[in-house]
Amino acid sequence: MIRPRAFVMGHPIAHSRSPMLHGYWLERYHIRGSYEPIDVPPERLADFFTRYRDAGWAGGNVTVPHKTAVIPYLDRIDEAAEAVGAVNTIWWDDEVLVGGNTDATGFLGNIDELVPGWDKSAKRAILLGAGGAARAATYGLRERGLEVSICNRTVATAEALAAHFGDRVSAHGLDAMPALMEKCDLFVNTTSLGMIGQPPLQIDLAPLKADAIVYDIVYVPLETDVLKAAKARGYRTVDGLGMLLHQAVEGFSHWFGRRPEVTGELRKLLSDDIRAKTPGA
Repeated sequence: MIRPRAFVMGHPIAHSRSPMLHGYWLERYHIRGSYEPIDVPPERLADFFTRYRDAGWAGGNVTVPHKTAVIPYLDRIDEAAEAVGAVNTIWWDDEVLVGGNTDATGFLGNIDELVPGWDKSAKRAILLGAGGAARAATYGLRERGLEVSICNRTVATAEALAAHFGDRVSAHGLDAMPALMEKCDLFVNTTSLGMIGQPPLQIDLAPLKADAIVYDIVYVPLETDVLKAAKARGYRTVDGLGMLLHQAVEGFSHWFGRRPEVTGELRKLLSDDIRAKTPGA
């Protein structure tokens, strides 16, 4: 019997926690397969795909700097990848090599798990930042019917993102946030600010509604200063680790034929690893 093989590829790749995540599921479900980290410098990307079929890959994950660069090597990309403009998961559909983007699924799956039923009353969201994570979050939130306000230091970047998505998405400078917060049901930091090694995210959460949710996609540290401040004010909070866990579900399903479950045990496994390897996390 052929053992399915999957990968995560990027450059660098040694820091990736995806092998630990997928390794947990392979062991939990007694699947005789593998998930391997592969360091692919940009100049070797074409060679990687030249050898792709013969290597026998069931598929894999794509991380920086290849999320856009892989697209020309695929037979098609799915709706989410088209909307977000990036691919993070590759799989076979019969003989067709497909690229998809599960970041929006991961973003939503995480908040669905930690704040069940949140979207029954939420109507407006603010996203801080206008990069790749903001694109995925915007796509997911629009699918749930929310209005999305994108706030960014460079307004032109936010305007380009809002124009890409069109209806129910607007662009603003940082000075507009306090007024927007007054009607905001969900506030999301999609930037790397507050991550260990990055500048802190300095923001006043006081204008937010009392029942708002504060979501930070950063997960190193596991509890950012923004989340600490939000909890102190009584807001519901969502950390970024679950986004990593939930975005992995679809890929594992494609490669190994089993839809895995995001468990408390899995969350603890990665949390413990982050704390052990990152002082102050």
